[in-house]
Amino acid sequence: MGQTAERFKERYDRQIRLTGKDGAGVEYILDQWGEAFPDDCAMLEGKYFYYYTKSKSQEIQPMKVERYLGEKPILSLKDSLGAKVNYFTVPQYDDSLFRMSQQFIDRAIELAPKELLYRFDKISALAAYEKESPDMAATAMLDLIDYDASTHPAWTYEGREVGREEFVDAVQEYCFLFYHTGSTNSYESFRLLSEKMLKLNPKSTLFMNNLGAYWQVARRDDKKAAKYYKKVLKINPKDETALSNLAIIEKSKHKK
Repeated sequence: MGQTAERFKERYDRQIRLTGKDGAGVEYILDQWGEAFPDDCAMLEGKYFYYYTKSKSQEIQPMKVERYLGEKPILSLKDSLGAKVNYFTVPQYDDSLFRMSQQFIDRAIELAPKELLYRFDKISALAAYEKESPDMAATAMLDLIDYDASTHPAWTYEGREVGREEFVDAVQEYCFLFYHTGSTNSYESFRLLSEKMLKLNPKSTLFMNNLGAYWQVARRDDKKAAKYYKKVLKINPKDETALSNLAIIEKSKHKK
């Protein structure tokens, strides 16, 4: 008697606990599983993880910046002239293996378009792959927001129904990811997502605060930032984020 899809999933989960998502024996199980159940989304996600994990590596690189991808250096030294040089762990990707991973997760999305898990798998991988310039990740997120607004799908996450607040919170997680990365391009991705969500949710203090942070931190324009924070306080006079950031702006103004 052949194995069921559930049995393959059990074998796969046990193996990755032992060896990791790209460890010994994982590919063999995935190949057997895929041959028996080629349209099983859990199998497709497993293949996505296998090739995505295989594609990744790391290098230690010196940089004359204080942060890289939002992270502090793992080591700081002086060069021959006495200048400070920071060393960062920099992710690297094998392009061909990364593309293979995307093909499998794209197929899972095609088969289960209302399952957010697979969409977030893809967007997170794109954001990591693109590093300081998450253009494809931002585009995928914007497309997801448009799809949500136009079709109002009954979203699920790992098979569980997802409510409106949870969807909005998930979008905000990606906003934070782009903001935390701290590059010029990632800040712009942060702005685009926040503006899109605010347009769809005009009274959202969450995304008003985001845009205030964009103008305050990324563009150093306290005047425009304050306008957003004041809009927030008209809706919620006790909003701690807006109050705190306005206080910072006022303090900076007095110092100047």
